[in-house]
Amino acid sequence: MTETISVVLPVFNEEAGIKTTIDTLEKFVSKQPEHYELIFVDDGSKDRSVEIINAEVKLHDNIKIVEFSRNFGHQIAITAGLQYTSGDAVVVMDADLQDPPEVIPRMIEKWHQGYDIVYGKREKRDGETIFKKFTAAMFYRTFQKLATINMPLDTGDFRLMNRKVVNQMQRLHEHDPFVRGQVTWIGFKQTSVEYHRHERIAGETKYPLSKMIKLSLDGITSFSMKPLQLVNLFSGLPLLGGLIYLIYLIATGGFTAMTTGITLLLFSLGLIFLSLGIFGSYLGRVLDQVNNRPRFIVRNTVGFDERASSIHHLETRQQVTR
Repeated sequence: MTETISVVLPVFNEEAGIKTTIDTLEKFVSKQPEHYELIFVDDGSKDRSVEIINAEVKLHDNIKIVEFSRNFGHQIAITAGLQYTSGDAVVVMDADLQDPPEVIPRMIEKWHQGYDIVYGKREKRDGETIFKKFTAAMFYRTFQKLATINMPLDTGDFRLMNRKVVNQMQRLHEHDPFVRGQVTWIGFKQTSVEYHRHERIAGETKYPLSKMIKLSLDGITSFSMKPLQLVNLFSGLPLLGGLIYLIYLIATGGFTAMTTGITLLLFSLGLIFLSLGIFGSYLGRVLDQVNNRPRFIVRNTVGFDERASSIHHLETRQQVTR
């Protein structure tokens, strides 16, 4: 029996390169022994991305598209795409061909060897600035120190998951999901394949610094309580700092009530605001959950049968019944 591989591709303003991506993927899958379905999840694109994909849906019966009502975010797009898959295994990859499809057969080989999750480990990254590479490396290593899970270094969302893993992923209902962390958290038998990440085929990155910072904060606050624990440490620092500074002023003869008061006040205020910021990050996640809103809204689906085209109602039902 021929296996079916579902490929989930989040899309956001990829007009410049989406046609090339589709042509490349169709050429690739035509040579594979498995049957492939390509599920594009449009995350509220403002360009012609949806128009181009819809034109390709008419030409290829294995291409499908899920259109969001607005931009909900890359991680949400992946989460939504998983709900629409029907394959024996699911591959998540970006729609800009930075993740080369030629790696997929190696992932499938590992899956056939008994692994439930096979993630791509980047051994080289083209087309990225030194700053981007440095901050990415720092995030993964900081995350490993803080988090309660052992997420592999230098891995993104490019990975293969078998059906039982995908089914478990659909049971998670975080409003700001950190998908690669979730995949690590659920466990199962995991391994990696190394690959060379290419430069974007066209257009600009959809992950500027602001989105990278948000993704990092979502990851850390989802899987670590250590920042909250650090607040307890912060509470003792003003007292310790004030004591050291008081001893210094006495020793140097510069002690006055004004200098001491101003220094301690500024130091204390800085720590208070830092602590409030950390608390706010966690409380914000709690607020998102208790609001009980659906994580995404689907405007339209094309290429699915009636059963799959009604899946987006599941999100609302799950929010109401939980």
